[in-house]
Amino acid sequence: MCSTCGCGKGEVKIEGHEHEHQHADGTVHSHPHSHEGEHGPGHSHDHDHAHGHHHGEGAMHYQPHEGGEHSHLHFGHGPAGAHAPGLSQARMVAIEQDILAKNNAFAAENRRYFAEHGIFAVNLVSSPGSGKTTLLTRSIERLKGRTPVAVIEGDQQTVRDAERIRATGAPAVQINTGKGCHLDAHMVGQALPRLAPADDSLLMIENVGNLVCPAAFDLGEAHKVAILGVTEGEDKPLKYPDMFAAADLMLLNKVDLLPYLQFNAPLCIEYARRVNPNIRVILTSAVTGEGLDEWLAWLAEGLAQARKQKSESIEALKRRVAELEAKLSALQQ
Repeated sequence: MCSTCGCGKGEVKIEGHEHEHQHADGTVHSHPHSHEGEHGPGHSHDHDHAHGHHHGEGAMHYQPHEGGEHSHLHFGHGPAGAHAPGLSQARMVAIEQDILAKNNAFAAENRRYFAEHGIFAVNLVSSPGSGKTTLLTRSIERLKGRTPVAVIEGDQQTVRDAERIRATGAPAVQINTGKGCHLDAHMVGQALPRLAPADDSLLMIENVGNLVCPAAFDLGEAHKVAILGVTEGEDKPLKYPDMFAAADLMLLNKVDLLPYLQFNAPLCIEYARRVNPNIRVILTSAVTGEGLDEWLAWLAEGLAQARKQKSESIEALKRRVAELEAKLSALQQ
């Protein structure tokens, strides 16, 4: 969670858009969240472990073994499950709740926008090196001429991935989060006017490579899709359960490499379903094309549902207008 992970010290840049925040004390700095002033003075995680004990709720304890050669560091004994100098466990929980409440309000605005325009938005999450950008470019190439696609790219630095997306012909906007470890709903909302995705289109949001914080932040998407490369180890779903619990679909990617790796694919899928019994799994390879038809069919189903919901909303609005007109006509008679 962002109250304890140390993100938020860098500058957020959205292509074509200046983005900075002003605190209540008048100081200005760029920040990857929409909140103001939530982080306390102990937000940095540059701890000095030589200071022994820091007393207080949720404090760090330095306890050497007999002989003084080793130590135990105990972090986050409390409801926040984490440690930050100068912040109690109760304060960290309150900060997390405040951050998520504000994020969820922006996410609701994004979701309303997507619904009104028939946009099927998907949040692609993974660790770095899972192959999600390559898989995304291959998917866009396959969808060309069939479905309009737009992309929001999230990275800490560079516009390389957005350039790769634009090379396919799809519009893309890069969000650089600086030291921020994930996208949030406010960033996505700011990128939307710049990107201007078409009505009845597919919006792919490629999140910052990280299997922790993106799990907690709703961007207004219809689904989170976790992409796991077979080069990463089959126990990732157990190590990062929040992400796989939040995802509706797992793409087990780079399966063309399975003959050369000691990776137990059935066991990995078992672990993912142990965390999330309802998660759907598709085995994919951007190199051989394996699983891409199934993946694109899943996207097509979601897009059809988004378009149907938009149509139903329009029809409901027309009916409501007709009812109001009838009432007004009756009052005038």
